[in-house]
Amino acid sequence: MALDLFKKIETRKGLFAVEKVSLIYNLLTGVLILFLFRRMDHPLTMFAERAAIAGVTFLLIRLYRLRPCKITAFIRIAVQMGLLAYWYPDTFEFNRVLPNLDHVFASAEQWLFGCQPAMLFSHHLPQMWVSEPLNMGYFFYYPMIFGVAMFYFVYRYGLFEKLAFVLVTCFFVYYLTYIFVPCAGPQFYFPVIGQEHVDAGIFPAIGDYFNKKPQVLLAPEYDRGFFYNLVKGSQQVGERPTAAFPSSHVGISTILMIMAWRGSRKLFAALFPFYFLLCCATVYIQAHYLIDSVAGFLSAFVLYVLVTKASPHTPTASPHTPTASPRPSPKERETEVTRFIS
Repeated sequence: MALDLFKKIETRKGLFAVEKVSLIYNLLTGVLILFLFRRMDHPLTMFAERAAIAGVTFLLIRLYRLRPCKITAFIRIAVQMGLLAYWYPDTFEFNRVLPNLDHVFASAEQWLFGCQPAMLFSHHLPQMWVSEPLNMGYFFYYPMIFGVAMFYFVYRYGLFEKLAFVLVTCFFVYYLTYIFVPCAGPQFYFPVIGQEHVDAGIFPAIGDYFNKKPQVLLAPEYDRGFFYNLVKGSQQVGERPTAAFPSSHVGISTILMIMAWRGSRKLFAALFPFYFLLCCATVYIQAHYLIDSVAGFLSAFVLYVLVTKASPHTPTASPHTPTASPRPSPKERETEVTRFIS
């Protein structure tokens, strides 16, 4: 396997699909910076970062052409997936200049359920034997992405690039939604309006409050443990008062479960307990309103179908060596792609 990573493969000319969609998102948000230039906090820095990301993308293409093999192809794709950690907090830089909409979503939650599930869930079940598994599930979001991607890289290499394209494109759809729907979620909004307003079912608008104070975080009153501290630590580093509706944690993890099901029933079974805990945890830790999580779950199926059908049908190149498996026929490639989509 290790030697196979460095075997020469048939060189793919131009950009991978995942690189194309990343550059398109880079360009779209760059244009948006121009429109909001005077209102943004550090637009020149954001332009410089986008230029650097584009530069790294083309530098990696050059590296791949010098040594076309599985590992250089993997690096090109992995870098684009890794950059999602940059693009996520970047959404806050846009929606911080727009009026916050948490009062709309909190009011809808109150109307639908007659309460705030995000508040009551952790309040009635604060025990560590509840909080730790749920926080573990929430943190498992990142290993889940890595695990499914590596499964396809190792066992379904012909579909690895397609998987990366689908995941990254779905992420970008969610990110564009977050830019124009500035909703921070209960962990940010409730501390601002005060517990007395939450208890009374009164949810005032707070305008651009988070533009000036973006670091407010609520620590729910339940027993602290290892995974609780792990989740809170990661939130302190990368979380911003943004991206509540719909829940991308639920949406992307649902898409990952669909991919796991298509790839291996055993992989699906191994991931399902963590997936279930993750979905519950989005409300339990007050990262999302319940309607955010429901919207994330429903949107996942729509996005998966639309993006897979829109994705290129060219599988990642197979090793160009005498011992390599023969290239599948067009009919076989179409069958493999159909299995991934259906």
